[in-house]
Amino acid sequence: MRLIRPFTQTQLLRFAGLFTWVCVGISLPFVPVLRTPDGDAIVVSVTAAYLVFGAAYIWLTREMDGANRRVMFIAAQLLMTVSALLFAYLTGTGIGAILLLVCASVLPWVLPMGHGIVWLLAQNLALLPVFLSRPNFSVIEAALQVGLYLSLATLTFITTYVARRQTEAREELRVVNSELRATQLLLAESERAAERLRISRELHDVVGHHLTALTLNLEVASHLVQGKALLHVKQAQSVSKQLLTDVRQVVSALRGSDAIDLESTLQELVASAPAPDVRLTMPTPFKLDDGRRAQVLVRLTQEILTNTMRHARARHLWLNFERDGDVIELVARDDGRGASEIKPGNGLTGMRERLEVFGGSLDIETRPGYGFVVLARLPLESKS
Repeated sequence: MRLIRPFTQTQLLRFAGLFTWVCVGISLPFVPVLRTPDGDAIVVSVTAAYLVFGAAYIWLTREMDGANRRVMFIAAQLLMTVSALLFAYLTGTGIGAILLLVCASVLPWVLPMGHGIVWLLAQNLALLPVFLSRPNFSVIEAALQVGLYLSLATLTFITTYVARRQTEAREELRVVNSELRATQLLLAESERAAERLRISRELHDVVGHHLTALTLNLEVASHLVQGKALLHVKQAQSVSKQLLTDVRQVVSALRGSDAIDLESTLQELVASAPAPDVRLTMPTPFKLDDGRRAQVLVRLTQEILTNTMRHARARHLWLNFERDGDVIELVARDDGRGASEIKPGNGLTGMRERLEVFGGSLDIETRPGYGFVVLARLPLESKS
């Protein structure tokens, strides 16, 4: 059974606005002023305002969280507002106020709350002349009509504002969860390595010591007994020597397995990320003896995941780890929107500093529509 991916809040908002816009278009043939003999010229203007509004709305709601495109978003919002007001003035009806409700639904994504409220008041007060132009409409009646539409617009604005805050909080929670997951995985792997080291020390210091003492005592006993007793002592001596050899082999194996298993750690970290779709490739097995270097690689991976979830709007992320001699290389690439310039935040700056401690480096490439490419190099041995 194929599961349908649920729509996001912004997608639902977009569809609701488009549905309202279509419903307004369906009502156009029934507007009285457009059905008069002299209404042909008005029909062209009203249709143009209606189509311009729809085009601006579709473009604006396609992507509403790009801080570097804020001016363009405000321009689209202004175009929508002017088109809705022109629609209202030309038709002489309150249908244009419905389009202004659609404008109110996207205001919280374009402007801060204070500026959005001012915009909301201004666009609804601009409807006052429309209602005053109606026959037998007093100033009080026109003001009441504006007030009714303003109340609906305010409800729409606040609802969308709350939805936006919830979306931001949910995205932040996803990022924090990814960071906690990375820390948990690294601590769990470090604890496993420490436990293996502790067991190997106990076997070497306790069991190995007693087996060595037993072997020496059996060696002395072999010189003090004769006959069948000597045969049994020799057999016990052989068993004790074999046990001592087996213990030493187990200790060597445990000490050899105290490296950090990055393969399982990175796989679990990637699996815990809800988005985007991550394609991970790495050497098999992928283990590091140095816990500090392992921590740097895990933190770097987690920071790349975090930035991709927060900013890239990518559908796919490719993480490719390779071992080039004594250097670990990570090439991370996404298919997101990219950027015209690189402004490293605290996360990537911190990662570059951590890599430089071990003689490593971090390079970033991007351009609009190209996505981000991150190249990290971490030497396994410190440069002298």
